[in-house]
Amino acid sequence: MSDSGDFLHKTHVVLFPSAGMGHLTPFLRLAALLLSQNHCPLTLTLITTHPTVSLAESSLITRFLSAFPDRVSELEFHLLPLDPSTAKSTDPFFVRFEAIRRSAYLLTPLLSSLCPPPSAIIFDISLISPVILAVESLPFHLPAYVLVTTSARMLSLFASYHKLASSLTELTDDGVLEIPGISPPISKSSIPPLLLNPNSFFSSLFLDDGPKLKNLNGILINSFEELEAEALGALNGGKVSTADRLPPIFSVGPFVPCEFEKLQGDVGDGDRLKRWLDEQPDGSVVYVSFGSRTALSTEQIGEVGEGLVRSGVRFLWVVKEKLVDREEEEDEGNLVKVKGRGVVVRRWVEQGEILGHKAVGGFVSHCGWNSVVEAAWNGVRVLAWPLNGDQKVNAEVVVRSGVGIWDKTWGWGGGDRIVVKGQMIADKIRELMESEDPRVEAERVGGEAKRAAGAGGGRDKMFKQLIENWKKQHA
Repeated sequence: MSDSGDFLHKTHVVLFPSAGMGHLTPFLRLAALLLSQNHCPLTLTLITTHPTVSLAESSLITRFLSAFPDRVSELEFHLLPLDPSTAKSTDPFFVRFEAIRRSAYLLTPLLSSLCPPPSAIIFDISLISPVILAVESLPFHLPAYVLVTTSARMLSLFASYHKLASSLTELTDDGVLEIPGISPPISKSSIPPLLLNPNSFFSSLFLDDGPKLKNLNGILINSFEELEAEALGALNGGKVSTADRLPPIFSVGPFVPCEFEKLQGDVGDGDRLKRWLDEQPDGSVVYVSFGSRTALSTEQIGEVGEGLVRSGVRFLWVVKEKLVDREEEEDEGNLVKVKGRGVVVRRWVEQGEILGHKAVGGFVSHCGWNSVVEAAWNGVRVLAWPLNGDQKVNAEVVVRSGVGIWDKTWGWGGGDRIVVKGQMIADKIRELMESEDPRVEAERVGGEAKRAAGAGGGRDKMFKQLIENWKKQHA
């Protein structure tokens, strides 16, 4: 290889995602964006943990690696066995987070063996403390970055939690958590319940990892100025964490679905969905999905169905009944059902294609951050129905940005919590689809998102800055 060719491939970035589609998907979309930076070709190494929790994760990794056979190397990371009785959670994804953290010290020899030596490592925000220790044990300097797979508003809570945790117990149920630079403050009712329990795995993770953000070389986040200008400005301006100043925040969003994400051989059901959407008037369909890992109770599923029918609105509803897809019982004859004015789907769908279809005018969403960003990209208004985790904080972003509505009286909708009745669901769906303000604002934000992602936009500038930093590592 010539000297010039060797130089072109010297910039080598390692990516290390965590468990769950909500974490894996943005990492692989980031990888595709990095590989598209023609001004400085990169080589990537993707660290994959084995075994994965879900079939969807395994399938997506395979499709991604097949799409970039000459540019991406896979580095398999086999986890140490974890006795379930010693884990701090029974949730299979949380158990995997814990297993990865406990095994992270094994990364040091793996990273040392890479050739050429890596220029940077980007890892999941849930892995900060153990991965930093592994990186600091290397015989060479390796710049370390995290990818934030949630909103900038939620990142502000992550960065501040170790200072504010003791005050959470003093908040009344209708109280708010004041974080410098973040307005309005975060409602106590929006704080993930696990963070209100000082003995939970995630409380420990936030307490351990929040103070170590300052040890990173940078923080990448799947967001953009037009969606979260105030929070991003507060984080980058030193308002959120004044004593422990944060490293630079690189808003490299919006991440949008990539070609490799499409399921191969998905012609039958996929075509049926597209044909049905093609037959519907523009903006007339509400898309209903609660994400890749949230299963509603049987009773709540029944009420959602009743609400959709009562609303009189055309709908496309993705139903998930199991937490992990390996447990789903697939009946090939019942994956897609047409019911009057709507379609019910019991399978994984190409959400990006659905949200991008001209017939779709609304989205009933759990407000997982990937879904919020995809809705914003496509200019689709959102009815927020958060079910767990960071989703109420993300729902606050939806409302503050003007792209959707949220009925806070519905509380947390997942698991065995309150059941929202069909008539209430029908009323909110009609409100969403008939409201002009969210429609106009969602379309505006969608246009801004595309400008941010275009040539010379905010995302392009962020990537150029990052790559220039990485090139200096082996200069």
